[in-house]
Amino acid sequence: MPPRHFLEPPFRSALPSPLYFRVAHTPADAAYPRHSHSWGEFVYSYSGVMEISLADRHYLAPPQYGIWLPPDIEHQGLNRHEAYHCSLYVSRALCDRLPDTTCALSLSPLLRAMLEHLRQKETVADPSAEHQRFLQVVVDLLTEAPRVGSYLPWSTDAHLAPVLAHLQDNPGDNRSLAEFARLAGTTERTLIRRCQGELGMTFSEWKQRLRVLKAMPLLEGGETVDAISARLGYGNASAFIAMFKRMTGTTPDEYRRSAA
Repeated sequence: MPPRHFLEPPFRSALPSPLYFRVAHTPADAAYPRHSHSWGEFVYSYSGVMEISLADRHYLAPPQYGIWLPPDIEHQGLNRHEAYHCSLYVSRALCDRLPDTTCALSLSPLLRAMLEHLRQKETVADPSAEHQRFLQVVVDLLTEAPRVGSYLPWSTDAHLAPVLAHLQDNPGDNRSLAEFARLAGTTERTLIRRCQGELGMTFSEWKQRLRVLKAMPLLEGGETVDAISARLGYGNASAFIAMFKRMTGTTPDEYRRSAA
């Protein structure tokens, strides 16, 4: 379905300063137009999950990760659920030490704390030298952040893509890979190879990551753990809690409190 809300990028031709930080609240089913710019952009979601679509790839990252976009990369930002996010715009001259390809970055507790400080402080653009120095420290830490590709990679493979799209809309579907292969008119072995080759992980891990991403906005919205676990196809809440903690390092309720 097309997005219900269309947003405009804040800058088209030039940045107001070499480093510029902004926060934004976006409603559910919102999207920016596909565009590119001559500066780099780091996107981080405080709550909800921001998605970045490129011509041939799709990046999703929960709040433990951020997405780096080098200059001149055509992209589109979108979110299926309400999200509160920030962008750090980095002039081309300051991008030399940052990755030269789009990737998700794993953020340290220090980096997340600095981004939270900026969120609480930011009301209007701050042109001061002190603010620019603080943003430069954030950039310095981003250059050291581990690259993790995409938390939830995507594929355009003719057999695999329909399975992934179905699960995006039906994350609680517990059919096996063999059952999906029969529906896709291929073999389980073929889909196993495509998962490893296209996604870099097993089908089971991809599905668990998807469920984590689907659970996060539900937790932030106040839905009970029991209701979320049932919606995501778990027979009991304890199985969902164990999966969520294994994948994120925190329980659903701990995540809910941290996102409040």
